[in-house]
Amino acid sequence: MGTRLLPATKSIPKEMLPVLDKPTIQYIIEDAVKAGIKDIILVTGPSKRAIEDHFDRNEYLEQFCLNAGKDEAARIIREVSEMANFIYVRQKGPYGTATPVLNCRHLIGDEPFAVLHGDEIFECVNGKPHLKQLMDVYDKYGEPVLTALLTDDEGTKKYGIIEGDDEGDKTIRVRKVLEKPGPDATASRISSLGGYILTPDIFALIESVPARAGRERYLADALDLLSRHRPVYAKIIDAVQHDTGNKFSWLKTNIEFGLKDPEISAKLRQYLGSLK
Repeated sequence: MGTRLLPATKSIPKEMLPVLDKPTIQYIIEDAVKAGIKDIILVTGPSKRAIEDHFDRNEYLEQFCLNAGKDEAARIIREVSEMANFIYVRQKGPYGTATPVLNCRHLIGDEPFAVLHGDEIFECVNGKPHLKQLMDVYDKYGEPVLTALLTDDEGTKKYGIIEGDDEGDKTIRVRKVLEKPGPDATASRISSLGGYILTPDIFALIESVPARAGRERYLADALDLLSRHRPVYAKIIDAVQHDTGNKFSWLKTNIEFGLKDPEISAKLRQYLGSLK
């Protein structure tokens, strides 16, 4: 519902809030496409029609740009709709992160699949997309893979923390995921973040997980069960995480991306330097 970004998210899905000149969710989909994904399933709700409109073809707008001599703008908006095969599903069931996954069961069948959050951008530092790093681990082990990043003591209060065995190449065999345990409850400083490669057996486990108070059903609960049934791995990715789910982190992400944008970086640096 994007309640931390109200009133903006009263009419605009939080996934559509811009980072510079693109909505947040476009960065996430572009990363998946670079990793080789061709089919994108977007689980939406009644307040998120703008997401469907954004990735649809808008021939009227394209023609308007062409008539105005803005050929590059016309090309950009056309390419947005051609990035992948987009499939839309309306969420049905309890709130929480598990229900959207379960809603896609009939489309996924027996294939492994990726799950990405719509408000979390991973900026690669080694040229390999976040999702491709997870896919490489799946290709090696054939088992589910979680996204991980190193954190500090404060991070143990904000994130799930992964405990497990080091398999080399920044890969962890997961033994346990602790929910925000705090620095005294674990020696691990490996955080679990959004982004997974899962196998179809997760669906039955989601169905078996009881909803928490407030009728919310969480994917983390099903992943905990999954790790007891089969090996699960985590990959400490080479990327910088950008969370856009609250005012400060969204503004910080815009500033960080702006400082790297060739069109505005010099002006932005000058402006920031002028602030007292």
